[in-house]
Amino acid sequence: MRLDCGLCVVRDWDRSDKPALLRVANNRNIWRNLTHKFPHPYTEADADRWFEILERMPVRMHWAIEVEGQTVGGIGAEPGEGRGRGLANHGSRRPSGIGLHADARPARVDARSAHFGYWLGEPYWRRGIMSAACRAASDFVLGDFDIERLEARVFAWNPASMRVLEKCGFEREGLLRRSVFKDGQVIDAVLYARVRHSV
Repeated sequence: MRLDCGLCVVRDWDRSDKPALLRVANNRNIWRNLTHKFPHPYTEADADRWFEILERMPVRMHWAIEVEGQTVGGIGAEPGEGRGRGLANHGSRRPSGIGLHADARPARVDARSAHFGYWLGEPYWRRGIMSAACRAASDFVLGDFDIERLEARVFAWNPASMRVLEKCGFEREGLLRRSVFKDGQVIDAVLYARVRHSV
């Protein structure tokens, strides 16, 4: 998959991205705004583990963000439980190569929802790059996959990320009071969502 966003490109990860990933991901300010799935320090073993996870995914919904030929961040969606092998690419106009076998298990109630997240190397902040990537990736997921809803949880201390989501058609749905323990603090998170009808 490759989406030209003007200021950046959203594309499939490749193992050749590893040196750039190590360069930009090993940053405490990035880690501070993400779940504990994103480690700090970010080591070579963490990068190898990430590529192994990607290679095992039955459908890839995690992509690299590239600026001027350099990998500078990541963006993606994680479908609700029970969607793994059953997630379908429904009538994509893009040649993405996604063709999956139906999952015989019944889907869970959140099967058509996905968690949406992103990160960007600090030297690239405040340049409009993430807004461009977020719009393109969320349009792609809601337009090309059997996903009705994308939701993102933003830590209360990250208003810049809230502005990114709002620019991309996400709406604030609520405050999750004292729901996050990060960096030694208990903080609020803000829930944002974008649903298919807004594509």
